Amino acid sequence: MADRLLPIRYSMLNKISILSTRPLETALLEAAKAKDIYIDIISFIDTTPIQTSGIKEEIGKLLQQPASVVFTSMNAVSTVAPYINGQTPDWNIFCIGNTTRQLAARYFGEQSIHIVGNNASDLADKMISNKGIKQVVFFCGDQRREELPGKLRQNGITVQEVIVYHTISTPHKVDKVYDGILFFSPSAVQSFFYANAVLPSTILFAIGQTTADAIKTFTDNTIIESERPGKEDLVKKMFEFFKK
Repeated sequence: MADRLLPIRYSMLNKISILSTRPLETALLEAAKAKDIYIDIISFIDTTPIQTSGIKEEIGKLLQQPASVVFTSMNAVSTVAPYINGQTPDWNIFCIGNTTRQLAARYFGEQSIHIVGNNASDLADKMISNKGIKQVVFFCGDQRREELPGKLRQNGITVQEVIVYHTISTPHKVDKVYDGILFFSPSAVQSFFYANAVLPSTILFAIGQTTADAIKTFTDNTIIESERPGKEDLVKKMFEFFKK
């Protein structure tokens, strides 16, 4: 159909230029290059773990007791993991899929993973459907989204939030014109658009609905959303779009 025709510069005879707002594995960059898709990496946010005595004490107490624990970011998992010191906590873990799930299984054991969601909202819905969940510990950053804790509290589940990392905006002015831009979080979206605008023809790729919704507050450009919360899935979506 006419509305799916791509601009001439997307032709198989031309190289495609993509900006990723988060680091990508070398294998993904090489796979893109093989398709004449060239990806520049510019990070628009940074994260720093909170390593205070209060956090150490709080996590230490939680390690000594059974708990229902929620992770919706790999940064939260990576920040909490060093505190376990070889212990195997009696935790039931609820998390989003792909990288966050893989890290949680690596550090806390596959047996600890109880419910996995495609995104924070989907995870909350699945947890609410499990009538046995009454109270959870939510390890998160200081800019965490409201979807999960809000839904859980509205459905009578007590949420203890433990903020374990800071998210820092690192805006950059981008002068290069890109055919597409990959966004992996609402925070990165806000940081990018703080210093930049995009041409109407630029295709924007979002990892999940919350990131896509953040993009919509800044532009009416075409947004392609990945169904699964993984960097690889978003890159594959981009491959599929430009090589149709």
